[in-house]
Amino acid sequence: MVRSMTGYGDASAQVGGAHYFVEIRTLNNKYFKATIRLAESLQGLEAEIESRLRERISRGTVTLNARCTDASESAAYEINTRALARYIEQLSTLKDASGQPVKADVAHLLGLPGVLQPPGNEEQMLAAAREAFEPLIDKACANLLAMRAREGGVLVEDLRGNLAYIAERLEAVSQRAPHVIAEYESRLRTRIETLFRDAGQRAEPVEVIREVASYAERTDIAEELKRLSAHVDQFQDLLAKADGKPIGRTLDFLTQEMLREANTIVSKSPDATISRATVEIKGAIDRIKEQVQNIE
Repeated sequence: MVRSMTGYGDASAQVGGAHYFVEIRTLNNKYFKATIRLAESLQGLEAEIESRLRERISRGTVTLNARCTDASESAAYEINTRALARYIEQLSTLKDASGQPVKADVAHLLGLPGVLQPPGNEEQMLAAAREAFEPLIDKACANLLAMRAREGGVLVEDLRGNLAYIAERLEAVSQRAPHVIAEYESRLRTRIETLFRDAGQRAEPVEVIREVASYAERTDIAEELKRLSAHVDQFQDLLAKADGKPIGRTLDFLTQEMLREANTIVSKSPDATISRATVEIKGAIDRIKEQVQNIE
């Protein structure tokens, strides 16, 4: 199964009067890179969440947002009355510019350090959040992977179309290649016979054969065609695998090898028809390379 690296998944639940929500987005990346966005009180769960994501996602830039909205009375912060009393005591000794006692605003007092404290025990809060978020992360990941699989199916269809086009052009090049040598030999014989006839001499057949053999060796593209065709077959085999293992890096390497073989064919063959077909092959390989960047 081929999966795209681009996807989205979310999940939410109501637990004990609190609403929990998780959303996961992924984009292309050669490696796994996670960004976990949590409220300050939940930062202790970051490492656990990243580990859970790594178990399910192999590659990509992963952004997870997790939120908790508690509408119950247990969510109310507690007022530290001793700290508040101490602040009020200190403020009562202060005077403004006219000599009048400074008036304290309740909102400002509640915002002073240590006055408002989170409800309950921090460890209990983390334990409750962990219990609520774990199944939601699993569900969001499942939704994300389902979307990535759907997009992967679209990518596979496009890749197979380009691979079929390359195979078609390779067949045309393979059929054309033998004629290139024969045409060169015919032109060479005509040219040599004309030159020797004008000089009143006779061309030795062995010299023509030697030159044709040298030309054939310099322009032989049989090995490159064979390797490029093998790469196309291997690419198709990888797309057909159903084990779910990431194949993006392998496909990226294959496209580089395919492009290298195509470049060698262009550089070795002087034939215009083969060069044109190979340029078309290179165009298809470039399209494949762009699509492969999005495969997990």
